[in-house]
Amino acid sequence: MQKVHLVSLGCPKNRVDSEVMVGTLTEGPFQLVEEPEDADVIVVNTCSFIQPATEESVETVLEMAKFKEDRCQKLVVTGCMVQRYGTALEGELPEVDHFLGTGEYHRIAEVLRSEDAPRSYVDVPMYIHDEMAPRVNSWAGHSAYLKISEGCNHRCTFCIIPQLRGKLRSRTVESLTVEAANLAAQGVRELNLVSQDSTAYGRDLYGKPELARLLRSLSKVDALEWIRIHYAYPIGLPDALLETIANEPKIVPYLDMPLQHASGPMLKAMKRGVTRAGQERILDRVRTKCPDVQVRTTFIVGFPGETDEDFEVLEDFVREQRFSRVGVFTYCTEDGTPAASLPDQVPDEVKQERQERLMRLQAEISLEHHEALVGAIVPVMVDGISDESELVLEGRMASQAPDVDGKVYLGGDSVGVKAGDVVPCRITEVTSYDLVGELLPR
Repeated sequence: MQKVHLVSLGCPKNRVDSEVMVGTLTEGPFQLVEEPEDADVIVVNTCSFIQPATEESVETVLEMAKFKEDRCQKLVVTGCMVQRYGTALEGELPEVDHFLGTGEYHRIAEVLRSEDAPRSYVDVPMYIHDEMAPRVNSWAGHSAYLKISEGCNHRCTFCIIPQLRGKLRSRTVESLTVEAANLAAQGVRELNLVSQDSTAYGRDLYGKPELARLLRSLSKVDALEWIRIHYAYPIGLPDALLETIANEPKIVPYLDMPLQHASGPMLKAMKRGVTRAGQERILDRVRTKCPDVQVRTTFIVGFPGETDEDFEVLEDFVREQRFSRVGVFTYCTEDGTPAASLPDQVPDEVKQERQERLMRLQAEISLEHHEALVGAIVPVMVDGISDESELVLEGRMASQAPDVDGKVYLGGDSVGVKAGDVVPCRITEVTSYDLVGELLPR
């Protein structure tokens, strides 16, 4: 029985692919090990969304290749970096035995079992796993990501995802509901729906977006407590979806909706298909239909041609909208994207200054949001013992997604409280990112 160590880089969507690979391997003559030095085979599932991610992927592959000097017999590289650079990697990374693109991760056991498998499997991405695919949840026993679709039909000028992941490919409502029920049977209480464009879910299968229908179906899975939506493209949010978020108790009032900018010239250059006024109308409609909704968004600063005036428009937009959560990225020039050839590239030091400035503004807004919670009693899903202290539990409010939105540190009587429980908590202290609370009797 070969021992396999898998390293997963990048986003939650990539993580789900890794979990399917792990499940596939555990069904065959393979044993997963936690340390690379114990492995006969090492698999690295790479990210290549932006240049720093590609650099991290290359560094990780080279680090794992060192183990071939001892026990490791085979090194396999999968995922976005392979899809992006294809067979050119064969010459650049001679240490690697096999390369699998983003649509080939289901081949992992086949490749490892074969004596004469091709070195590279890279094709137009078409595959997406279904409910029959084995999968081992890697995040936490009570929380999981559910990949509802793959690929994207938008053509934002800064984004290489359509080249890496292909066109929109949705899974059926029935398939996703079965997988959700399977996860719930394993102890999962929280589902985080992920894709490249959740708003468009189902358009390719049903002729129209069907995220609302999917949410209603997932809500019928008894053991689930919270269902959260990520990566909802702002254009095309139907009223039926917003009404479902507002009326289904298991759908937490949280919407992750990447907006990317607010300046008209920047939105046009990015090919986002919307203006600042259009975004304001969308946000007004979201908040009218779902009065309790917490909106998370992301922005890009330093896009080619971004002037001081453009950035000030973005600052004003953030100040006005008072988002619950905001992530800010500096623009990276990505070969193969239209934006890479645009004039007026912004200096790195200006990008960095703008990122820090916008994050300072959002930190003030987030702190004000949190200060309004002091003394309030809120439900918190317990994640387990805190990394900060074995004497403290940590968890998250419904408005805090795993990995990206901060935590609630829980004091008080924790006897009988376990990971996955949703417990009442009185908020006692806050920062702009995390909160402290006291557990209350249930």
